[in-house]
Amino acid sequence: MGSPTHSIGPQTAAPDTGLSWSAVATGGLVALVGYASSVAVVIQGLAGVGADTAQIASALAALGVSMGLAAILLASRQRLPISIAWTTPGMALLAATGPVAGGFPAAVGAFLVVAGLVMVAGLWSPLGRWIAAIPKPLANAMLAGILLKLCLAPFVALKQAPGLALLVLVTWAVVGRFARVYAVPAAVAVALGAMALSPTASGGFTSGFVLPSLSLVTPVFTWEALVGIALPLFVVTMASQNIPGLAVLATFGFTPRVPPVFLVTGALSALTAPFGAPTVNLAAITAALCAGPDADPNPARRWQAAVFGGVGYILLAGLAAVTATLVLNSPPILIEAVAGLALIGAFGGALLGAVQAEEERIPALMTLLVTASGLSFGGVGSAFWGLVFGGAMHLLHRWTPAKTP
Repeated sequence: MGSPTHSIGPQTAAPDTGLSWSAVATGGLVALVGYASSVAVVIQGLAGVGADTAQIASALAALGVSMGLAAILLASRQRLPISIAWTTPGMALLAATGPVAGGFPAAVGAFLVVAGLVMVAGLWSPLGRWIAAIPKPLANAMLAGILLKLCLAPFVALKQAPGLALLVLVTWAVVGRFARVYAVPAAVAVALGAMALSPTASGGFTSGFVLPSLSLVTPVFTWEALVGIALPLFVVTMASQNIPGLAVLATFGFTPRVPPVFLVTGALSALTAPFGAPTVNLAAITAALCAGPDADPNPARRWQAAVFGGVGYILLAGLAAVTATLVLNSPPILIEAVAGLALIGAFGGALLGAVQAEEERIPALMTLLVTASGLSFGGVGSAFWGLVFGGAMHLLHRWTPAKTP
């Protein structure tokens, strides 16, 4: 999964001296974009596996602190722009999976298992190699199948809430035409404004600021949650977040020590899981902001962007209660529409990766279709079965009968 050595970027990098104000600004942007662009997906995923409003607010607060601490620790220790995020594809998986036997406590048990597996991947390299050995077209196809239903939501919303949905969609399209990185945050801002001005379920209006409080959930371990949530969530986290995150850093000349990354993110995830928080991991999309030249012309100072991004996530954790209440008291289809817009880019990338190799196209499409179908056996969700069916098709296509003499 990685080398024990690391580099600080191009050999011509100047010494790491002084505070970089451009890195500070980039870090703030990373936190805002990362939070605003996918918080609706996180809320929908947690609600999908049975979390109530208080538990979602607790999870968001714990996630903010966990992401922030991990980024600060790893980036400052390795002096590399190691950006941390929640697993947006994993949250889409939870939304698609739905409740499992044991309810939200069983989902929390699955979060603990995933955190443990991430730590094992840091200590025991064969586990990481096994995840990396899953054919990339199948992993991408599973992700595309998970995301498909959510990505259709913005257009379903045009029928159910045409005025608000069209406003959100036009905002996303117009802003994206001129500044792609701000497209989803702008759409989220418009949606949140519409939500704030709409009557809540209780008949009043959403207002005021409330600090979040942590809600302890006693984990329950069930077979259904282990196979239906933990294993697919671990695969999605590794294949769609950690591995691409390492690849993004490598494109800018940064090679972090991998074991500490997995150990720190896994340990913090294990500590925050009892408060409802799922796994945190390497960022894949916002990582490019921290590692790129916009953070600082000097590669040796770009680590500061990741550190201040972590500070931003900790500060944004204070908005958890307000965000959860506002979103959950709003029309569900509008929440799904915003989440879908945030995931369109990820869906496109996953779909391209799934069908690009002609020899793997049929197994990948089998994985995608089974995953998107919502097929469930014995309480085990469709993401797992998509990999099973696609993997069987992959082996069938690779198998050649032995020639008789």
